[in-house]
Amino acid sequence: MTVSHTLPASTADLLAHTGHIGLVQGISAGHFTDARRPTGCSVVLCPQGAVGGVDVRGAAPGTRETDLLHPSNLVQQVHGIVLAGGSAWGLDAAGGAVRWLEEQGAGLDIGVGRIPLVPAAVLFDVMMGDMRIRPDAAAGYAACQAAGKLRPAEGSVGAGAGAVVGKLFGHGRAMKGGIGTASFTVDGVTVGALVACNALGDVYNPYTGELLAGARQADGKALLDARQALLAGQEPRPVLAGSNTTIGVVATDARITKAQAHRLAVVAHDGLARAINPVHTMSDGDSLFALGTGQSGKQLGMMTLSTLAAEAVAVATARAILLARPMPVAGQPILPCASDLRQPGL
Repeated sequence: MTVSHTLPASTADLLAHTGHIGLVQGISAGHFTDARRPTGCSVVLCPQGAVGGVDVRGAAPGTRETDLLHPSNLVQQVHGIVLAGGSAWGLDAAGGAVRWLEEQGAGLDIGVGRIPLVPAAVLFDVMMGDMRIRPDAAAGYAACQAAGKLRPAEGSVGAGAGAVVGKLFGHGRAMKGGIGTASFTVDGVTVGALVACNALGDVYNPYTGELLAGARQADGKALLDARQALLAGQEPRPVLAGSNTTIGVVATDARITKAQAHRLAVVAHDGLARAINPVHTMSDGDSLFALGTGQSGKQLGMMTLSTLAAEAVAVATARAILLARPMPVAGQPILPCASDLRQPGL
């Protein structure tokens, strides 16, 4: 069995990871970032069609067209996935992706034309600047125009532009979130992930357990470790339901069925659980999509595919945080990013 990547371990290894979702055959990815405030959207496109699945674990999701992905339902393939900021308003970005895909001749053939099928999920970033600015159909279209096979930008861009993590003890003690990507290849089959992390909880290195970013001490100068604080009996601040969420896409070029795509989406959440704590809370809308293009022409056992999916999601989540950068917002304190609080040598 040939493996193209070794597992990262240290923070430096996570930053040096070379895999990305664009290495999956039949997949392209792109972003639109709104310069007027930190928000945006990201797309994962498969114009030739891919079997799809989804698993929604968070209790406060914002999604579009997830029911069609159920293994027992009629539609077998979709043509793209949209991840967006802007909370419920951000779902409008999917309309722009549908229009762009139609112009490329992609979609379900209905005789008189084609209908591109584009499920979507959104995260809550409207506390960052003017909430009246949010991704719309034009933003989704622009993200499609920018999509390609090269490594997509990471950090504070696209759906991760306005993402914030570590809000258990208040937004003022939180840190900057973002979007990241990773992939692993075994025997000519690649599994890649694109994850936008706007979690309520803290984010960790999934291999070493190092706390990367999250709730800060009251003075804002050091990380608190929300897990330890909760175990010690500290009361979290009241959290607005749905004001957090980690969303993402896992894609493979293996030949898989729709039922297997669903299972990949399910096990991919293991990657979130390795990198985020707490995760899947009542205030998060955590949702992961899975795509299978089949373009490698190969099959790989579900045990291996599932392992690759969870690893890709875990690394992508950590990279989303490590590559995030502070985003100035008029009238608001600048939230630090992971590199601002990282100890020298780590």
